[in-house]
Amino acid sequence: MLPLALSIGDVAGIGPEIIARAFAGGRAQGCVVYGCAQAMADAVDALHLRPDAERPVVARVDDPAAAQNLPPGCIPVVQPPGVDSQVLQSIRPGVVDARAGAAAHASLVEAAQAALRGEVAGLVTAPIHKEAWHAAGIGFPGHTELLQRLAGVDAVRMMLANEELRTVLVTIHLSVRRALQAITEQAVLQTLRISHDAAARWGQPRPRIAVAGLNPHAGEGGLFGDEEQRIIAPAIARARAEGIDASGPYAPDTVFLRARHTPTRAGEFDVVVAMLHDHALIPVKYLGLERGVNVTLGLPFVRTSPDHGTAFDIAGQGIADASSLCAAIDLARRLAGAPA
Repeated sequence: MLPLALSIGDVAGIGPEIIARAFAGGRAQGCVVYGCAQAMADAVDALHLRPDAERPVVARVDDPAAAQNLPPGCIPVVQPPGVDSQVLQSIRPGVVDARAGAAAHASLVEAAQAALRGEVAGLVTAPIHKEAWHAAGIGFPGHTELLQRLAGVDAVRMMLANEELRTVLVTIHLSVRRALQAITEQAVLQTLRISHDAAARWGQPRPRIAVAGLNPHAGEGGLFGDEEQRIIAPAIARARAEGIDASGPYAPDTVFLRARHTPTRAGEFDVVVAMLHDHALIPVKYLGLERGVNVTLGLPFVRTSPDHGTAFDIAGQGIADASSLCAAIDLARRLAGAPA
């Protein structure tokens, strides 16, 4: 079976460290890292593993196929052209650096191209720092937008998921002012279509999709805004005419509670579609950063990531929690049919 690709993220953040910890704990076996081999070796050192612990060994490889010939306990690393180990070693942990942004970008592009060529089963991305990308002249605000461009697809959507809640965003990395302009009937309908089609990957050919309103109380019949009546409700009606089980718009302050699955209570919905970035992400992140996984829907390959950032405040200390990355790897394997 094909390996999963792990892009290293920003080397000034916790990306290399959580990848190293996932390998040390046996959760990343069958994966290949795209990034800097020396940064990965330094991350292993930073973990301060017990003397009797199994210490991962970093091995630089030319392609993901070569990684499958390595013995267990190795961390295979494909180092893209332009990623210079000597340059990256001079970067201080926790500091925004254009060189780290450029290396993160190069690593992501190489990993994504491997996924597009079918050389890996899917892609799991460690966190980038958007300021470092900007400093490096990268013209994309985040992973999602760049992956969409590389894949050449018309539209993608971001889903944040854990075992209790799945939310999909109509708008992603936009200011609230610009996001309001981007919320159109077509954008909502497109989100519902993408969510419906992607659900087949996790075994739900007809998911129950709840649509959250934009305004307080979903507009209260137009008293607090008319976007629900003008934009959201018509999109839901069109989706239902296509056979999509969508309903709403519901008050955004309660719909997530209704959708949440717990050990003692099944949620009313399988997915919640929300209009704004924070509307969708706050409920899932509140349930625990260590459990959430970001999934990009609409790409021709599986892409997941942890739902936290670069954590510059603790970078380089060897204390970062790899739980969310491990959850992202597990979900990518399930979605891609990769080996556990």
